[in-house]
Amino acid sequence: MSVAVGQVLTSPKKLGMWLFLVSDALTFTALILCYGYVRMASPAWPKPFDFSPGILFSTLMTFVLLTSSLTMVMAVDSMRKDQRGRTAKWIVATILCGAGFIALHMTEWRHMMAEGVTLRTNPWGDPLFGATFFGLTGLHMAHVASGIVYLGILGAGVRMGRFTEEDVEVGGLYWHFVDLVWMFLFPLVYLTAVKP
Repeated sequence: MSVAVGQVLTSPKKLGMWLFLVSDALTFTALILCYGYVRMASPAWPKPFDFSPGILFSTLMTFVLLTSSLTMVMAVDSMRKDQRGRTAKWIVATILCGAGFIALHMTEWRHMMAEGVTLRTNPWGDPLFGATFFGLTGLHMAHVASGIVYLGILGAGVRMGRFTEEDVEVGGLYWHFVDLVWMFLFPLVYLTAVKP
């Protein structure tokens, strides 16, 4: 069954995911704009990240997350070819990359907290830095974690023959959205906060 949207036909599953992604994009857009405003309004906004290891570490996190997009593309392609076992393996690879991203991010969080950054304090300047840093990156991490659970259910269902090609494509839409959000957060939060 398909729903007509203008001249384009799309399924209810894809339409539902697109509507969810649009609403989620609006949430992230609002938060990113607020971050930009607070950052520009504060003369004491810190630049806490050294090129090494800070930016190199966050670049590694970015590489791991982008690799997960590639593995998700491979999962969708395998499902189109009706290779369920292979699709499930690519989904597992995507999950492992997502888990690696979270592990790296948690390592970074522990390091920041050891330096004295909390939701209310920041040893390098404006105390709002900690709240915005942990808020934005934490919300993104929650989306990655949710995606891991979603893909775990999807991968198990694919292996048992319960899900279709469309279901894998819809899962891919969500995963690529999570990666796209990171491509806005990475330069905004990290690259513009490199120590001079």
